[in-house]
Amino acid sequence: MNNFVLSRENTVVVVVDVQDRLAAAMPKRQNVIDNCIHIIELAKMLDIPVLVTEQYPKGLGPTVTEIRDALPAYKPIEKLAFNCCDAPDFPAELRQICRPQVVVVGMETHICVLQTTLGLIQEGYSAHIVSDAVCSRVDDNRRVGLEFMRDAGAAITCTETVLFQLLGAAGTEEFKAISKRIR
Repeated sequence: MNNFVLSRENTVVVVVDVQDRLAAAMPKRQNVIDNCIHIIELAKMLDIPVLVTEQYPKGLGPTVTEIRDALPAYKPIEKLAFNCCDAPDFPAELRQICRPQVVVVGMETHICVLQTTLGLIQEGYSAHIVSDAVCSRVDDNRRVGLEFMRDAGAAITCTETVLFQLLGAAGTEEFKAISKRIR
């Protein structure tokens, strides 16, 4: 059950490749960006680390402005590998954070998000894929990617489930702020 119950002390957020040129090709980009920002905002409130990756930024551009502006610090991990775990700097950054639960958001579900999730599971992490904060150019590819990750052992979740699992209870200032954000 520990693989399914998120806790603020054990969680890290990974934003995979939400970049300008890639996002421009995504039909559901704004919904995904908005949900990524909801999760980033809660992460800042709860001191949950956030890692951001960029796939070949020379070709796909930087992380979209809305997400860059929401981050506490913009220090993207550049990569060419689809699997973040195969990128030179990502595994060391993740190990240094030393948290076993990884909330994954980003683009594209069936490529970089999928391969990263498989890499995380292979490395012993508990992967939580936020279904409404990931997308692909073709929705059927997104669906197949989500099914593949579930079959591999990832928890498929949604933005509000992640937010409220990490909050744990109502009545806090963080709860009030997040409740206001998602209305």
